[in-house]
Amino acid sequence: MDLEKRHIKQIDWAIIVILLALCAFSYIGISGSAKGIDAAMKQVLWYTFGFGILAVTLLFDYRVYHSLAYVFYAIGIILLIGVFWAEPINNTTSWYNLKVVLFQPSEPMKLFTILVVARLLAKHAEDENRFYYFYQLIPVGLIVAVPLLLILLQPDLGSSLVYCGILVTMLIVGGIRMKHVLYLGTLAVSFFGAMVLIYMYKQPLFFKIIKPYQWNRVVSWMDPDLEAMGQGFHLKQSLIAIGSGQLLGKGVNAPTQASFGWVPVGESDFIFTVIAEKLGFVGAGLLMILFFFLIYRMIRIAMEAKDPFGSYVVAGVVGMLTFQVFENIGMTIQLMPITGIPLPFISYGGSSLLTNFLIMGVVLNIGMRKDKLRFD
Repeated sequence: MDLEKRHIKQIDWAIIVILLALCAFSYIGISGSAKGIDAAMKQVLWYTFGFGILAVTLLFDYRVYHSLAYVFYAIGIILLIGVFWAEPINNTTSWYNLKVVLFQPSEPMKLFTILVVARLLAKHAEDENRFYYFYQLIPVGLIVAVPLLLILLQPDLGSSLVYCGILVTMLIVGGIRMKHVLYLGTLAVSFFGAMVLIYMYKQPLFFKIIKPYQWNRVVSWMDPDLEAMGQGFHLKQSLIAIGSGQLLGKGVNAPTQASFGWVPVGESDFIFTVIAEKLGFVGAGLLMILFFFLIYRMIRIAMEAKDPFGSYVVAGVVGMLTFQVFENIGMTIQLMPITGIPLPFISYGGSSLLTNFLIMGVVLNIGMRKDKLRFD
């Protein structure tokens, strides 16, 4: 352990306050969903455990995560492979049923992937010719591609997209060249173009690549009226509930569409809808402001970190959380297609919440040990 008084003084207490405020929003949202008060109280219990994990994470110098990055990554890959022999839940093999909690290995794997990519980028941080050639991107791409493909096979498209957000953010911060951005953009456009042609002329092949339920999400996003009781129905109920909240909301204890079960998965995927209905535009806006300040404080930590490894780790976390917040809130207001991405620190679930606290512990650890060594 390497915790001193000077370290404690440098903890970013603003982030702690933000996390406590997010806990309050989480309680309001979950208690207002069909799950009710019991689930909200369980979430408070997970929050308590989460702060304990955060505190333990602060005891060790974050450079230990640099040393063990590949060990963590290997453990994560083993867990992702092992989950295929676990009992399927909701037609996916994404969780281990530990009785007390459903453990989703793709959650901590986000942190493990960030640590390995950050270690690789930090190794070449002083090299002005890093990423000069396109092939130099391959090691970073492979590190992210392995867990991404394993998660796609579960299948869990939402979680796999988060890894894309992590990769893009860390490459930008790591100094990727504009010409390579153009190459990658061309590849992405070519892929989507090919998928359009396959859909138009070879639909059986298209639905072997894209699952029907995944395509239905895209269709219902573009026109919710096309599905009477499918994803389109869910989206319409979300929009109605958010609109009914108006400026100040219906109130914390007032009956809502969410509490009557009209909003699907209101305790998790659509928890922003529940909060917007209960607290209105003002409450929903305040929640987004909290996320904005959380990301802002993390960016400051990344800029002030004492070494490139710390900066890259925090940058990866910023990319991860920003993507999750944007996708989750965006899907409830028809800005993005519906996916199963939870709203960080708000959605119900112990596995995701505890992982996020572990990640925030690493971020705060980097921030409290930002002082560079000085010799008098």
